[in-house]
Amino acid sequence: MPEGDTVWRTAQRLHAALAGTPAALVDVRWGEADEAPLVGAVVDEVVPRGKHLLHRFTTGWTLHTHLRMEGSWRVEAAGSEAARRSLRRSDLRAAIGNDQWTTLGLRLGELDVVPRTEEHRLIGHLGPDVLGDDWDPDLVARRLTGQPAGTSIAAALLDQRVLAGVGTFWASEALFAQRLHPWRDAGGLPAETIAALVTRVHELMDRGKEHAVQSSTGVLRADRRSWVHGRSGLPCRRCGTTVRVAPLGRAGPDRVFFSCPSCQGGLAPTDDGRVQGPLGSGRRTRR
Repeated sequence: MPEGDTVWRTAQRLHAALAGTPAALVDVRWGEADEAPLVGAVVDEVVPRGKHLLHRFTTGWTLHTHLRMEGSWRVEAAGSEAARRSLRRSDLRAAIGNDQWTTLGLRLGELDVVPRTEEHRLIGHLGPDVLGDDWDPDLVARRLTGQPAGTSIAAALLDQRVLAGVGTFWASEALFAQRLHPWRDAGGLPAETIAALVTRVHELMDRGKEHAVQSSTGVLRADRRSWVHGRSGLPCRRCGTTVRVAPLGRAGPDRVFFSCPSCQGGLAPTDDGRVQGPLGSGRRTRR
């Protein structure tokens, strides 16, 4: 799922293309969502909120979208073949355009058209945004420390009510950087450990948002972008031990976490130590 840095970059592109201009093109293809309040309205701003995107219009209405697993927003030149082709796609969920640019929301996971005064119904549950103006590291640290017994630090980092924008990539990378076992109870960690982790998460994502692709290493080459995420079956870049992957709680195989058992204090509770091949190698990986 696209994380806060990806959504931040998407918002930047959409804002640059649309802000301050009337929406000459509005095409919403989502159930009973009503596009009428947006037609011809001037786009005030496009802003991210965690993993959510908000197109705000000067008329007081908001187009809210969430990319979920496969969604994306594209920006194409108005009238171009690429724009015309995308407008014919069966997985197009929304299009907003002006005389210069056509923006296209494909395979979106959520879409709502609401008055701006009702945005809280959609995003009011979110914690401080790691990349937002409301970022509050002290509040986030208190929420992590106050997690109920049995809540792993990895699960707590992914809870959007605690802090908004973090997904498995940045959580895996931050915990590795801090040498923390992902399955340790969040509430049992010392306050200074939690504070340092919160700082690390923000530093990594703030730096990472400037890259065209997710990278915690600063290297954009596909095989060098991460320390542990996506690297099960491969040697740890720090110590050489094989990186492991395991499911996080009961979320199923689609929500897995990567870690180095040597650098981070052991195997996951469900990891029996069997050989794990690199992702995509064709070898069976026990999850």
